[in-house]
Parts: sequence; C-alpha cells; structure tokens
Amino acid sequence: MSIRPAYSNWPRYNRAIRDVVAGLSAEQLALRPSAERWPIWATIGHLACQRVFWLCDFAGEPGAATSPFPNAGFDCPGDDDLEHVWSADALAAALDSTFEIVDGCLDRWTLEMLGEEIAPSGDGRVYSRGSILQRVFAHDISHAAELNEVLGREGLRQIDFWD
Repeated sequence: MSIRPAYSNWPRYNRAIRDVVAGLSAEQLALRPSAERWPIWATIGHLACQRVFWLCDFAGEPGAATSPFPNAGFDCPGDDDLEHVWSADALAAALDSTFEIVDGCLDRWTLEMLGEEIAPSGDGRVYSRGSILQRVFAHDISHAAELNEVLGREGLRQIDFWD
C-alpha cells in the first residue's frame, strides 16, 4: 500500500501554491519579505528545485531530467542563481513538473520503505526515506507561509490551504 493516504492533501496544497503564483505579475514576483531575503520568484523556484534535489539527487528517484532542474544540487533559483528571473508561467510549470516527482513517490513508496536509510553523499550523513519526504513537505509549507507573508502585506490573494 502506498503512502499517498498519509499525504492526501499535498496535491491540493501544490495546486493552491501554483494557482496563486501563476496569477502574479512580474512586479509582484519581485516582491521580497524583507530587503535581505529573496524575491518571491526565487523563493518559489527554490521550493520547486529542492524537491528535485532531495527526491532525485539525494533519494535516487527519477524525474530530474523532465524538470527545469536537471542539476538541482548546483543550479537552483535563489541558492545559486539570483540573476535569471523566473516568470509566473515558468514557476507554475516548475511546480507542476516537480510535483510529478512527489506524486511518483506518494504512489510508489510504501510504509515499509519509509524506514530505509539513504546515504548517497558519502559524508556519513544518513537519512531515512520518511525523513526526506517529511523534509520536502515541510519545506513546501514553510515557503508557502513566507509567500503568504509578502502577499498579505501587499493586500494580494494569499494561498489558502483550507479552501
């Protein structure tokens, strides 16, 4: 049995993030929570890219090549690139394509698999498959809250996970 029932709301959360981001103008995507933090476009690009890093690069899942982040460990918006500004359409597409990777994990991974340990980096760090998935989920929610902080301050439509 897949783990999808334990994460049954995640697809809806992704759609909620995607729909809000898709409706933002270039000026709105350039807004920042504060001067020292990334603009919205970089934060959302980072959110999508980190899905690929943790699930594909780290946990070995397929899908990096069909995402905008085939080199997620070294080329992510925000982390590695603040020069290449992403549009709302590009961000929405990135959220869609990277969520396909999440969807695959929710379908293929079983409860028994969540305890499997993964240590691909060779630096001694070991993570369970379950902790990696929890990290990706929490990361999505954390950056959605950051986006809502900016959107609320500006009087714009916020992400509503409960609607």
